[in-house]
Order: sequence, then structure tokens, then C-alpha cells
Amino acid sequence: MSETIHDEQGETTSRSSSSREQHQGLFERLRGLFGLAPGSVRDDIEDAIDESAAAEFTPQERAILKNVLALHDVRVADVMVPRADVVALSLDTTLRDALNLFRTAGHSRLPVYGETLDDPRGMIHIRDFLVFLASDPRFGLAAGAGSDTRGPETAAGLDTPVSEARIVRPVLYAPPSMPALDLLLRMQMSRTHMALVIDEYGGTDGLVSIEDVVESIVGDIEDEHDETETPVHPAGGGAFVIEARAPLDEVSEAVGFDFASLADAEEVDTIGGLVTSSAGRVPIRGEILKGPGAFEFEILDADPRRIKRLKLWPVAARASVASADAPPDPSP
Repeated sequence: MSETIHDEQGETTSRSSSSREQHQGLFERLRGLFGLAPGSVRDDIEDAIDESAAAEFTPQERAILKNVLALHDVRVADVMVPRADVVALSLDTTLRDALNLFRTAGHSRLPVYGETLDDPRGMIHIRDFLVFLASDPRFGLAAGAGSDTRGPETAAGLDTPVSEARIVRPVLYAPPSMPALDLLLRMQMSRTHMALVIDEYGGTDGLVSIEDVVESIVGDIEDEHDETETPVHPAGGGAFVIEARAPLDEVSEAVGFDFASLADAEEVDTIGGLVTSSAGRVPIRGEILKGPGAFEFEILDADPRRIKRLKLWPVAARASVASADAPPDPSP
């Protein structure tokens, strides 16, 4: 048993060393590119990128180079999809329901769990799912099958639980504090593009795909299934309807107030997190909160764990609307 543990630790150390060597090699190439002395450090490279300006690089190239230099500070927790937003299915899910979940979620990979998400068992790739359906004669999709062989047997086959289909693949596990670059290298070596983020107690904290890590370098990568709708919508009268996951800087820009400057914003990144932190609890749907800041927040949608959508009113604008809607005073 001790030999196995030693081997696993050795493998982890080797991977970390490989990560550092590759990252170090990148720095050496950048030093050579800018003609910097061997003793120059990361800040010197960043200064050289800024000084080169438009003469050498486009704004997009400079942004990518800076993101590469900053990657050593990026942790898995910085790029993961939080647990509340993870779409997953259980081993008891039928193939019919799994297929519907793939359709509605718009993902090519879904994690699989036992009793709860804290009991992860692996993941399902949509390609493996389709290969299984096409190769099983019950579904009439195999080569040489008749034009339509669907019937009671097909319906019964779709009621088969995921656990019996043998299409669950292993998934990587990573702590939130792990460097994102190390995880990227593990994904490349293992040819596994999904990792579950596990907290110190063994519970599932979130999920990371290889796309999440790459986006920290090149920016957002949108595909045909990504929603491009803005999370902040003007609602008239100075109000805004906002998705709770909207980043504070994006809300600040739309509303014209720096929410990140508030004391309750020190440990949060989203407007929903700010409202929850200020209230000291998760507000319920329909509740109206005064503050944080000179604003009122109406909770439009929420569940026991989090806020989903809210409406923001500047207090001054809300007061003017209320006074305008009030009936005239009948007294002379």
C-alpha cells in the first residue's frame, strides 16, 4: 500500500515539475523575443510588452501574452463552474431522461453521481451515448437495420438506467487551490477534458472543463449553444433586471455605481453574492431589501441556496416613481 502511495506522489511531483519546466521555458523564449537579459523577471517581460505597443503586437496579442504571464496566479477555483451551476445526472437516470438532459443543457459532457453530487462516479460524453444507441439493436439504428424497427423494445431500452449502459468514463479530480496550468497539463496527458473540483471534506465544489482553463488565456470562447444575452437589462424608471451571476464590474458599468467599493463586496464577485452577503442570508423570492448602497433590491427568482435574478432600483428613482404614482391629495 505504501508503494502505491509513493508512486502516486511521485507521479504528481513529476507532473508539477513538468508544468514548471514548460512555464519556465516559455519565459525564456519571451526573454529572447524581447532581447532581455537572462536575469530579467516576469515584470520586465510585461513592461516590454507594454512598451512594444502597436509596433509589435495587436491589442489581442498583448492581452493573450499578459494572460499567459498571469496564469501562474490562476487557481482552479478561479475558473471553475460553481456547484450550484453544475448540470449532472445520477446513475439511476434513464437513457431517455439523460438524452433529454443533454438536449436541454447543451453540453457534450455531463458528470455522473451516485446518491448525490458529493458521490461522483465519472462522466458521460455525448459521443459515447450516441455510439451506444447506434450499436444496440433495440434502437434500430445499427447498420443494416430496417427503415423503422422501433417498437415496445425500443421504449423499454430507453428506460434502461445509465448504470447499465456502461458508457460512464472516469473523470479527473482537483482541489480548488491547484494551479490551473497544472490541471491543464493533466488534462492533456490523460486526454480527459473534465475535472471535478473537490473540497477538503471530499465534497464536490464545482466543475472545470479544458475550455474553462483555455478561456483564462484567450478570453471567452462561445459556441453555438452559448447564450449571448446580456445579464443586465434596463427596466425603465432607472431600474435594472439583473441575473444574480452578473459580475460586479459589469453591473457597476451598467448602473453607474462602483459596487466593488462597498464593504460587503470584499469577498464576493457577483451581484447576487453581494446582496446575500449584505443580508447575511439567502433572501427569498419576492423579498425587497434596502441596500447595499443607495439601492433597493427586489428578488425576482431564488431557491433556498442562492439568488437567481433580481431587480435593482436606485432609492431616489424608486421614490420619484412612487410619488408620481400616488393619487392626488384631495384636501384643498
